[in-house]
Amino acid sequence: METTATSTATSTAAAEARSRELEERIAADPGAFRILTGDRPTGPLHLGHYFGTLANRVRLQRAGVELFVLVADYQVLTDRDVADRLSEYVEGLVADYLAAGIDPSAATVFRHSAVPALNQLMLPFLSLVSVPELSRNPTVKDEIASSRQSSVSGLMFTYPVHQAADILFCKANLVPVGKDQLPHQEITRTIARRFNERYAPVFPVPDALLSAAPSLLGMDGQKMSKSRGNAIALSAGPDETARLIRRAVTDTDRHIAYAPETRPQVSNLVLLAALCQGRDPHAVAAEIGDGGGAALKKVVTDSVNEFLRPIRARRAELVADRTYLRGVLDEGNERANAVADRTLAEVRAAMES
Repeated sequence: METTATSTATSTAAAEARSRELEERIAADPGAFRILTGDRPTGPLHLGHYFGTLANRVRLQRAGVELFVLVADYQVLTDRDVADRLSEYVEGLVADYLAAGIDPSAATVFRHSAVPALNQLMLPFLSLVSVPELSRNPTVKDEIASSRQSSVSGLMFTYPVHQAADILFCKANLVPVGKDQLPHQEITRTIARRFNERYAPVFPVPDALLSAAPSLLGMDGQKMSKSRGNAIALSAGPDETARLIRRAVTDTDRHIAYAPETRPQVSNLVLLAALCQGRDPHAVAAEIGDGGGAALKKVVTDSVNEFLRPIRARRAELVADRTYLRGVLDEGNERANAVADRTLAEVRAAMES
């Protein structure tokens, strides 16, 4: 009998193989793809976001893929009782996107709460999945386990269906995800298939596109997270960046090497410098050699500050012009609403025929 671990490994291997095929197809015909991606506005994006997802979005857009970028303000409430500082965080998120290279004249950057037809897809979609299917979702289990709420809301439980509505309203056929998001993506695929079979072929069955980007740890050696205060925000100034890196966890071995399995904290700092320099981490470590933790942290600080310099400058210009940021969202909301209205009309017609 196949174990859960074996099944997960098999699914991941299949997704990786499929992603390699998709990258070849994107290179050959980028215009055949529409991507839905986005983030919850819960604070400033950081370097983990940049190297994990943002850089990949910019790459795909520049290659010619159509991009829908969701500011998921409704989803802030999945693991929070209230949405604090929401307007500030929404505008900051848009500024982060644009400073990192997202082109709003080509991408549709929109706010979840501004597209009511999108959310109306939730009801028919919920009828296509069972309670046991949602209960078994390992990503939901993990999110519930780490939730800061005293009790779990129905929004958390139905989060994968909410994401399915986000993806399918614009008929996205490609969704960049991390390995931990594959179960969510599979529910979206299930909903699309079941709707098409039960009513009419309205939706594409979207593929997951796994990123090859390595994951970065925070400066405390734990998962990089806004809530833990261990992340370097794209908006962080040079002094704040230097302070965070000085606090970074290393080890007692003065010789600097890139060995993620045996020296994860040191290797994480080496990797961060290498990503910012666009170089191989082994070469960066070899240059530092026996310089120890102090030399490593200086290299990382200089590399990060130089890498972020143009992003910070562009972001400062953007946040100083709130009218422009709101205009980007207004235009994106208008485009997203037109798409969502058409899709909802198709859904209603299919269900009533």
